[in-house]
Amino acid sequence: MRILLAVDGSEQSQEAARFMAHLVPAERVTILHALDAPRPGYPMMMPEVAKDIYRTVEKGMREDGERLLKGVTSLLPADTGPISTRLEVGKAAEVIVSVAEREHADLILMGTRGRSAIEEVMLGSVSHRVAANAPCPVLVVNGPAPSLRSIVLAVEGPEDVEAARRVLSLKPFRHCPEVTALTVLPLGQPIWPGGISQTESLREKTLRCAWAFVWDLAGQLSPFGYQASGLVGMGSPATVIIQQATALNADLIAVGSRAGSELSRFLLGSVSHGVLHRSTIPVLVFR
Repeated sequence: MRILLAVDGSEQSQEAARFMAHLVPAERVTILHALDAPRPGYPMMMPEVAKDIYRTVEKGMREDGERLLKGVTSLLPADTGPISTRLEVGKAAEVIVSVAEREHADLILMGTRGRSAIEEVMLGSVSHRVAANAPCPVLVVNGPAPSLRSIVLAVEGPEDVEAARRVLSLKPFRHCPEVTALTVLPLGQPIWPGGISQTESLREKTLRCAWAFVWDLAGQLSPFGYQASGLVGMGSPATVIIQQATALNADLIAVGSRAGSELSRFLLGSVSHGVLHRSTIPVLVFR
């Protein structure tokens, strides 16, 4: 497994580095730090002066970045695997996604830094932008993760099941955690479009299908060594996922993400965005 560890010097990114202790030794680990050097904000400044200032700022940021990469490397387990470090200039989210594509990463591991609710909804944090656009699963760590014994795996349909199987079949964890396959029925919304009435009989059939769906997924995970079970929830998906993860004392939430427009991903949000925003434990976003 090829892992891209994106770091920014925050406490959360250090915890992301420590999370490597829960992952199997990798085929390759690339530690990446993005340098987003600010440009001079005065248009009247002479170009030569502006360039000199920019070069001075970038040089200092590079020196800080090199020290950061060395410090993060020291946090990794001795058996992590071959490690390389990279400094790239540009906006953090764009750099991370671009390097992940070029390196054919199997997993992006990163921390998340807090924003206000307004900033996060309107602009999107770096972790949300990476999770929405990355070519591979993204594991976002928001604090200490001393153990990894239990996972809530939230799935909506066959696409999520196939994506979840691809990720878990890699056996990315040093010790196979227990998996609870969870699907949520948003019963406040119509089950069928077009105004078809939702009779009690139809609701019961939907519930039976949902239970069969999650237990079938649990059975598909058994050959990979996971002890898995199924669970069906009802209500707002992101809320129910968080509630069930708390009730089960889970160490990680895994949730599927589907591509969408910039507006739907960053302004209106999605289930994965809602989970990332509210979760107090690490979140693995897969597609």
